[in-house]
Amino acid sequence: MTTNLAGADSNATEPAGPARTSRVAGRPPLRPRRRPHTPLDPRPSIPLTLLTGLVLLYTLLPLAWLVINSTKDQKGLLDSAGLWFGEDFDLWDNISRTLAYDDGVFVRWLLNTLLYVAAGAGGATVLAVLGGYALAKYQFPGRRAVFAVVIGAVAVPGTALAVPTFLMFSSMGLTNTPWAVIIPSLISPFGLYLMWVFAAEAVPAELLEAARVDGSGELRTFFRIALPLLMPGTVTVLLFSMVATWNNYFLPLIMIKDPDWYPLTLGLNAWNAQAQTAGGEAVFDLIITGSLLTIVPIVVIFLLLQRYWQSGLAAGSVKE
Repeated sequence: MTTNLAGADSNATEPAGPARTSRVAGRPPLRPRRRPHTPLDPRPSIPLTLLTGLVLLYTLLPLAWLVINSTKDQKGLLDSAGLWFGEDFDLWDNISRTLAYDDGVFVRWLLNTLLYVAAGAGGATVLAVLGGYALAKYQFPGRRAVFAVVIGAVAVPGTALAVPTFLMFSSMGLTNTPWAVIIPSLISPFGLYLMWVFAAEAVPAELLEAARVDGSGELRTFFRIALPLLMPGTVTVLLFSMVATWNNYFLPLIMIKDPDWYPLTLGLNAWNAQAQTAGGEAVFDLIITGSLLTIVPIVVIFLLLQRYWQSGLAAGSVKE
């Protein structure tokens, strides 16, 4: 009876499993092993974290300055610090004055910009999708030459083509018209190359062959099978084209002289320039508020299309 009680007491006091081996006489208790760091669970890096914080600060600081100063009137801009609010909160009054200033010309510039983006960026996206799909999935003579031309066009900066483009459009009588901005915006070598690479990986050739065997035509195969698979890349090209057209300044500057056809970039610059002319009115508060209104549509579009863009970034990352 005594032996059983001693055995039961020893079993109750001794731990089970790996902890039992840590209590061997003469050995210190074993520490729990740390999980090895992997690419999915990397080791924290203090320099990289600090660098990321500096980049984030560099990105958000101008936006914070713009939002804060949009709440000030002309006097408050001069009397208060740039990164702090003034005595009065005049954001809504600034917005209404911006939209109504000079007979509502800001609204006209906004509509012009929307026209250039819808026709230029939208057309560039359509052409890039069609061209990239054709180059990726069809074999034809001169395909390598087209590839070389596209790569060369990506390397050429847009400013180098501005003067030849102006001379060509001037000879055709298209300067000072919306076509002078829309037609050059339709050409996007980077978008074409991006869709070419994306279509080569995102659309399996076996899927297209199966559709053709089932009697599907080329147009039906493209719209019903290939286009849904190309949607992430299409949205990515659309975002890049929209931002490039929305922020386009140099091309409208040399092509358009009529203020009624100005985009927002030229319009706000005209407001800024009138303060330097004799008898011109300084409207810096309206310029800052107009700049804030200019970036709101782009931010909204990015947030709405973010899920398509993120899925496109991961395309092709897993090899089957």
